[in-house]
Amino acid sequence: MSDDPFDELRRAALGCVACGLAETRANVVFGVGDRGAGLMLVGEAPGKNEDLQGEPFVGAAGRLLDELLAEIGIAREEVYIANVLKCRPPGNRDPRPAEIDACKGYLREQIRLIAPDVVVTLGAFASRLLLGVETGVTRLRGRRYDWWLGAALVPTFHPSAALRGGERVKDQIREDLALVSDILASPKEAPPGAGGPTEGGLAEGGAPRQESLFE
Repeated sequence: MSDDPFDELRRAALGCVACGLAETRANVVFGVGDRGAGLMLVGEAPGKNEDLQGEPFVGAAGRLLDELLAEIGIAREEVYIANVLKCRPPGNRDPRPAEIDACKGYLREQIRLIAPDVVVTLGAFASRLLLGVETGVTRLRGRRYDWWLGAALVPTFHPSAALRGGERVKDQIREDLALVSDILASPKEAPPGAGGPTEGGLAEGGAPRQESLFE
């Protein structure tokens, strides 16, 4: 058995039954990509294609995301992609608060272990959770936020919003990804001395601790 904490976290997620979504999922969609990535993307929840294949962003929204990343010279294989929820809500409904509370510890640990330079939140649910606010993504996007572990956080629209909203929304995502590109190209600043938990790991019973960062 591997003693890699990331593998341990993944095994815990694959067996998770902390909320009712465990009863309706086809697969746990843990995350995919480079575990040493400087850029991490966080979406909302798996859709039908993601649930069937066990990988995030593999449908039309994922193809658009790949295209937009390619425009700033970044390939999908160079980033890490995860979601707030690891299991698909039936009918692609919005995540419920209890489901987010049950699942958010896995995301927190993914971020802590990957320690990216930039986190991009795709859509309202991810942006609100990681920033701890109730503000909509329309007002949050367009700027960087100095965040946990010295990372910069950049909120933007979910690619599915661009599929519905057309070129205007797509251009706004492009603006936000251009900001991401600039941040990645800049010398990394020293992380602040406080903010967010300093200890990670799995709590008793295999579930990630959920205190501090995402309360």
